[in-house]
Amino acid sequence: MFQQREQLLGAGAASARLSLADVLPTPTRPPAPALPAPATGLQALKERLARSRQFIQETNWTPDLGQNIGSAEWFRGLATLCLLCTGAYAITPGLSPLGAAAAPPSPVAREELRSQMIMPMAFGSDTGRAMAATDAVVALRQAPERPTIELAATIGRGDSFMRVMQRAGVGSGDAQAVANLVSSVVPLDDIRDGTRIDITLGRRFARNQPRPVENIAFRARFDLNVEIVRAGSALDLVQKPILVDATPLRIRGTVGSSLYRSARAAGAPPAAIQAYLRTLATQLSIGNDIRSTDQFDIIVDYKRAATGEVEMGELLYAGLERSGKPRAQMLRWKTGNNVQWFEASGVGETRGEFARPVNGAVTSGFGYRRHPILGFRRMHSGIDFKAGTGAPIYATADGVVNYAGRKGGYGNFVRIAHGGNIATGYGHMSRIAVSSGTRVRRGQVIGYVGSTGLSTGPHLHYELYRGGRAVDPNSVKFTTRAQLSGSELANFRARLKQLLGVTPGAALQSLTPPAAAKQDEPKREIERIEGTTIT
Repeated sequence: MFQQREQLLGAGAASARLSLADVLPTPTRPPAPALPAPATGLQALKERLARSRQFIQETNWTPDLGQNIGSAEWFRGLATLCLLCTGAYAITPGLSPLGAAAAPPSPVAREELRSQMIMPMAFGSDTGRAMAATDAVVALRQAPERPTIELAATIGRGDSFMRVMQRAGVGSGDAQAVANLVSSVVPLDDIRDGTRIDITLGRRFARNQPRPVENIAFRARFDLNVEIVRAGSALDLVQKPILVDATPLRIRGTVGSSLYRSARAAGAPPAAIQAYLRTLATQLSIGNDIRSTDQFDIIVDYKRAATGEVEMGELLYAGLERSGKPRAQMLRWKTGNNVQWFEASGVGETRGEFARPVNGAVTSGFGYRRHPILGFRRMHSGIDFKAGTGAPIYATADGVVNYAGRKGGYGNFVRIAHGGNIATGYGHMSRIAVSSGTRVRRGQVIGYVGSTGLSTGPHLHYELYRGGRAVDPNSVKFTTRAQLSGSELANFRARLKQLLGVTPGAALQSLTPPAAAKQDEPKREIERIEGTTIT
């Protein structure tokens, strides 16, 4: 029974297997893809170019050479660098000059170019095409003249105003009229050398006549411009004053290690400093009496014009202070025809030794000696200076000549009285240059060295007298004093007070007046009338 069941189960399974196979479709393998057709030559080239382009784009040709040194990628970057450097060197143009100059044009081409140019009259204006004259061209009898001529003349040293006018082409009549007009304002001799004169000459009526003056303009003084203009047949003078500030220039400072350098650093001009030192030297020793802590005070005559020019004058005041107190105060003051330095008290004083009468060494001193000609001992009442024949002899101090002529063994002799019972004598001159009664200044030439009288050779015999007696010239110093008094002393003190009241640096301030403060204008007409604000 069990065996039959198994047979039935097996038969059923088989039948079931057969029926499932009949129902489901039998699986089949997909067909193999068809192989591409062999590529042609052009298509193969395109494919290779595409692959090459893709390779170039995907490859890093510029890697960092600082990394992966020695690798294939590094050598590829090195090859790229070498290739770029080689290419740059290959296309370098080099350092040889480039030939850019064009060949000069031929004469025919040059003339053609010149005919199309426009040249100034100053260079001849010989351009344009030259055309032959036609019958319509009429030659001029004479070239026309310019309606006006503008000239510039300069007054030279030793020149005169009239000569400058005439050299510029101004007729004698107009030159004299211009001179008369200018002299009515300023003396012609006061016009400084180097003054520029602008001259405008008008049209003349005939060629044999001078051109008339139309306009002349120049600077007659530091504070005045002058212009001469023609009004019809006459000439008129127009004065144009120039604003000038005459405030003296005052400079103060500490002496320091060098008075000269400190004054220069403070702005004082060199000429004023030299005059300052010479003035102080008459009162004290520059090397010994001045300390580094002292204060110098310099006042100079100073003018400046609104047009910008500056005029530096003479030293007016020389002062020195120590611990706030005046050590020296000297003011320049004119008495009569003489200009002298006076102390603040009004006393003018000059100290020093007599000047040297001749440039030469002393060969014989004052005292007893054996006379070289007479042969015995006698008093030598002066000193002898060695000098050649014709050498100038100078007055040793200011004075008046009271003798000039021949005097025994002295030969040609000059005697000068200096005041205060002091006199000097000069002997053996070859020639005398002054006469009796002449007033001489220190350093003035009064004669020339010679060998007249009892003399063995050319030299100067110089004597000094005190109270009529000859004394040793090397033992005497002189002192002259001038005392101001009365109204002149009052004017002197007022001038000194005025200068000491000048603020240092005041002369350097701007000449332009300060702008007036702008006032607020009323906003309404009623406010302008009443001057009050109505709210």
